[in-house]
Amino acid sequence: MGTVLLAEPRAFCAGVARAVKTVERALELHGAPVYVRKQIVHNRHVVQRLEQAGAVFVEEADEVPEGALMILSAHGVAPAVHEQAAARGLRTVDATCPLVTKVHREAKRFADEGFDILLIGQTGHEEVIGTMGQAPGRVHLVGGAGDVGSVTVTDPAKVAWLAQTTLTVHETEQTAALLRQRFPLLQDPPSDDICYAAQNRQAAVRQVAAEADLVLVVGSANSHNSHCLVDVARSCGSSAHLIDDAHGIQEEWLAGVQVIGVSAGASAPEDCVDGVVARLALLGFGDVRTVAVTEENQHFALPRELKAG
Repeated sequence: MGTVLLAEPRAFCAGVARAVKTVERALELHGAPVYVRKQIVHNRHVVQRLEQAGAVFVEEADEVPEGALMILSAHGVAPAVHEQAAARGLRTVDATCPLVTKVHREAKRFADEGFDILLIGQTGHEEVIGTMGQAPGRVHLVGGAGDVGSVTVTDPAKVAWLAQTTLTVHETEQTAALLRQRFPLLQDPPSDDICYAAQNRQAAVRQVAAEADLVLVVGSANSHNSHCLVDVARSCGSSAHLIDDAHGIQEEWLAGVQVIGVSAGASAPEDCVDGVVARLALLGFGDVRTVAVTEENQHFALPRELKAG
């Protein structure tokens, strides 16, 4: 019988749980429809379930009827989005992860102090767009080590770096080290920008990948933190694949495999992991063991607009 090593922690983090509960609570208090700008979190199953409950997902505020309720996704938005919502008379509930909000505050503070900000992140990601919008013209995106040589700043003595919260720790540190070579006076973030949940999931995947022939990461294709878990597993020498759910398992992957590691990105629901484990049991991998690197007990309160009622 083959073995499944179940990484712990995995699946929903506190920020994602808060964002999903924000939509559910808004539907309880106000009834359908409740409008949500962008995907509340980057997971197909979560979005579909909330749509079935009455959530309507839109790309921009101008798609929401005037005066309606609009929820802002966990990834955060630029101040301009709040201005657009106000202009349409929308009632907004901000489900931005508190750890992303922390990075927004850091960006504003550095900009107010006259710094250029080098943001290590993924081009086009919603979190990156929101952070860059906190200080337009002062935040410069660094997509990775290859971008370091082309960065231009106003004053090399007043430069700071920040990071998208879902990046891999190793690659972020590498890019920051290269930036410091270019800008010796580069200032670090006041505290670690890579979120605790991303770091914990990466550490757990690293541990299971060391023992596994194959690692399966549950998460949707547009989930950056899920892709990072795949990258971490591969960097440990394990074969690894991203799957949305049990239907994504390809049996040819299992040829010659004795040990399979299973994890899930921070935006993936635990029941999708359960489905993967059940399918693997049917395929001969019924010995399931948990590999825990830490215990998470973080909790974020709902936005204040939803606490009453």
